[in-house]
Amino acid sequence: MSWRWLEAALPLGIIAGMLCVMGNAQYYIHKAAHGRPKHVCNDMWDVAMERRDKKLMENQSTPSPN
Repeated sequence: MSWRWLEAALPLGIIAGMLCVMGNAQYYIHKAAHGRPKHVCNDMWDVAMERRDKKLMENQSTPSPN
């Protein structure tokens, strides 16, 4: 009767392990594709501001034609 908990613990351990594997796979795939980790709670506004900041930095680094 004392080994009955093992019947539930083994499948729960497998499920928890697979969730960890999937989460880490998403992290490393995103990092490989974009070169940096994904920001948590990054919505469309944050993406637009990041794109704007990148464009401003590129324009600032190029010399003006004057």
